[in-house]
Amino acid sequence: MSANENRRIVLASRPEGEPKPEHFRLEKTAIPTPKDGEVLLRNLWMSLDPYMRGRMSAAKSYAKPVEIGEPMVAGTVSEVVKSNRPEYVPGDIVFSYTGWMDYAVSNGSDLRKLDPKQAPVQTALGVLGMPGMTAYLGMRNIGMPKEGETVVVAAASGPVGSFVGQYAKLKGCRVVGIAGGADKCKYLLDELGFDAAIDHRDPEMPKKLTAACPKGIDVYFENVGGKVFDAVFPLLNQFARVPVCGIIAHYNDVTPPPGPDRTGMLLGGILRRSLTMRGFIVWDFAAQSGDFYREAGQWLREGRIKYREDIVTGLENAPEAFMGLLKGKNFGKLLVKIA
Repeated sequence: MSANENRRIVLASRPEGEPKPEHFRLEKTAIPTPKDGEVLLRNLWMSLDPYMRGRMSAAKSYAKPVEIGEPMVAGTVSEVVKSNRPEYVPGDIVFSYTGWMDYAVSNGSDLRKLDPKQAPVQTALGVLGMPGMTAYLGMRNIGMPKEGETVVVAAASGPVGSFVGQYAKLKGCRVVGIAGGADKCKYLLDELGFDAAIDHRDPEMPKKLTAACPKGIDVYFENVGGKVFDAVFPLLNQFARVPVCGIIAHYNDVTPPPGPDRTGMLLGGILRRSLTMRGFIVWDFAAQSGDFYREAGQWLREGRIKYREDIVTGLENAPEAFMGLLKGKNFGKLLVKIA
């Protein structure tokens, strides 16, 4: 990369089904110059998250889609290079949503200063960032786990799921994690202290999940959908709560699933068991973000919350890493180390 060059990865075309390399394009432009009231940022770390698949689609959603030819959106940790704002000086480390690029300009409204002495700065993209906050606020407001209850979480080794499970353990719950592969299940048991771990690739997954939840399921944190939800739903107890955070098994669907219409069965189960199922976006509870930063930061410093990172080096490798994320190839919070 030239010293005067700014690389950025833009959306080249909208995918139908799985994203492929041709849906991304690497462009090289001049490094932008900050105007009055702006700062120039050099991106150090970038987050890759499942929600980005939705931004590649033009379908109406909770957030504006990425336009063709525009940079992919992403949370970033950046260094201030030049500043025309008094509250920021060169060398400051900040969190922002600048996107898939080396350099960006900000007016300061979307920046949050980070203290490298408190925690590694990249944790602002994971355990102390949007994924951790999603887990914390979803459980606090919708899951509402109580001591002695059984909590099941899908994609349990990921940045959201791992926080969900540890949060539930702090509340005195029995925690069952569902993940893909023996290594991820071992991590849940040995590192995070889950009570049971089930491999969703195991043909006997439904049977093993039933055995791991002898008293049924009181809280199910949904990240996946698909066959995992099919196995969980019959086990939900009366008044069970289901925070719906994501359905990664369906993000690349282009047609309805085959088989009979199961809407009646689903709604009947919700009715008869007085279930609460609520979809949410982390910013639905933005007013509580201060509680998250305070409490989660303390848990992390005390070693009560652990995390794992999956680091890819080089902006140019972001598309391949993102495509792998949608197939569950990452192990922990997926980050791109840019600089």
